[in-house]
Amino acid sequence: MFERFTEQAIDTVYESQNCALRMGCSEVYVEHLFYAIVKKAKGLSLRMFRNCGMDADKIEEEIKNYVSPTHKSHVVIPFNNEYKDVLKQTLDLAMKSGHTSILYEHLFLAVLNEKNPNLQEIFEKYNFEVFKAKDILERLVQKKVKRMTHPEGEETSEVRQVDEIYKNLEKSDIFEKAISKLTTSGYEILGTEQIVASILDNENYDVTKLLEKNGITYDKFEKQLANLKSRDAEYSGRKIVFTPNAFRVMNKALQTAKELGSSSVLPEHIILSILDVKKGIASEIFKNMDVDFEDLSEQILKPIEKQMPETLVILKLAKEEARRIGRNVVGTEMFLLGILAEGSGIGAKVLNNLEITLKDARAVVEELLGYGNEYFDNEIAFTQRAKNVLEKAWQYAQKAERDRISSADLLMAIISEPSSLAMKVLEHLGVDAVEIKYGIIKETERLDRKN
Repeated sequence: MFERFTEQAIDTVYESQNCALRMGCSEVYVEHLFYAIVKKAKGLSLRMFRNCGMDADKIEEEIKNYVSPTHKSHVVIPFNNEYKDVLKQTLDLAMKSGHTSILYEHLFLAVLNEKNPNLQEIFEKYNFEVFKAKDILERLVQKKVKRMTHPEGEETSEVRQVDEIYKNLEKSDIFEKAISKLTTSGYEILGTEQIVASILDNENYDVTKLLEKNGITYDKFEKQLANLKSRDAEYSGRKIVFTPNAFRVMNKALQTAKELGSSSVLPEHIILSILDVKKGIASEIFKNMDVDFEDLSEQILKPIEKQMPETLVILKLAKEEARRIGRNVVGTEMFLLGILAEGSGIGAKVLNNLEITLKDARAVVEELLGYGNEYFDNEIAFTQRAKNVLEKAWQYAQKAERDRISSADLLMAIISEPSSLAMKVLEHLGVDAVEIKYGIIKETERLDRKN
């Protein structure tokens, strides 16, 4: 039977035998097993015990009141009948939850199901919530199923208000130069060509220097622009403050900035968006200048990725977590896993302090979301709720006057979306928004004092 036990489960059984031997008992009792479960607890189980003030030393003292030493023995101590019943239960629990292996959690559940009167007294003494613990453990061990749709809905088309794009662009000198070039051109509507020209006109931008290396200079761009007889490439609908394609580019630039961990739209983000959208006058000029769009995008991204902003790492890890379970859609739950996988940010520290581990969170995500079968090479998209969370994280970073979005901003944004899948995961793990918010504030203040 023990060949089906996981390493943690086997260690727990061994620890119960050691406890019985140490106490001088002739048999191993369920009380000894419970001591071992507390001793070997990790993650969510450890959190359960800490919340009610239980630890291994206390439980060892408690069970001395219920088990009597008989004689010292140096041979293998047998399990009593109640313990054997618990071990049989673990096999049934594993089969019902769809597992071929017996987990530590199955041992824990079996002990809670046994209704041992001595343990019942200990539970009452420490106000240990048995039913709540069983509910959480049952969710954790439930084998994952294949589900095709994401609970937060599929990725939807980008919809942005012109005011938001205008407001974010206005924060940089790109805006003033673009408006100036718009005025001299005789047009009333801002297009991609004025935006790109304003970037090329500033030699201090890193991306301007990179574009120059690729043969895209201000003079060459202006020369190409002067040869154009029409602005038809900018329009595919009604006229607004921006031309439709400039709107698309700036809309994409906003999203790109957030996904790269920045709290403001930089020239790099705009150029990347033009290369990605592939529409508008600026894009046509780049094509006429024989620009390799993919190669230039990679050149722009390399220095950004070398810096590895915290949020960029988290979002990359979130996408990897989605691929791991066969999905091409990233929801808020993947953001949560990304924060935990990144491991060093404030967000991860707060969750770890609450005994939330990547392993436990993954188990709940897989239970709630299930496995998909999407083709891994497809581009991964965000659910609309994930985009909302990223938007709120951006706003938190801006409000704090930080130039980058941090894991703390992302976690704060997650708890502001109570209906998100990420919050459902956290609730399954026994954590609420208040605990997380307090943890973020406390950890942030600690780091501020340190700095």
